[in-house]
Amino acid sequence: MANARRFRDYLKEQLKDPAFRKAYEEEGLFVELAVQIAHLRQRKGVTQRQLAKRLHTSQQTISRLESPRNGSLSLRTLIRIAHALGKELKVQFV
Repeated sequence: MANARRFRDYLKEQLKDPAFRKAYEEEGLFVELAVQIAHLRQRKGVTQRQLAKRLHTSQQTISRLESPRNGSLSLRTLIRIAHALGKELKVQFV
């Protein structure tokens, strides 16, 4: 618990730097998208292999798309995933 507290304090200090904050927020968006894709796929009862087949790609590609470290999701890819899972994609600026 003390390590978590130290990390939060460190992060709070780092977030004061505008460049760090921008990079942190951008990475957070990719992490959120990856988690959403994985959760949606699982809720639909679809395996990575099945989704890959629907998208005419490999299971490894789906695994990469669901990885929080993947920072290369395109809008076209997100649309294809949404349609393959019976969803619509909504993108908005806030």
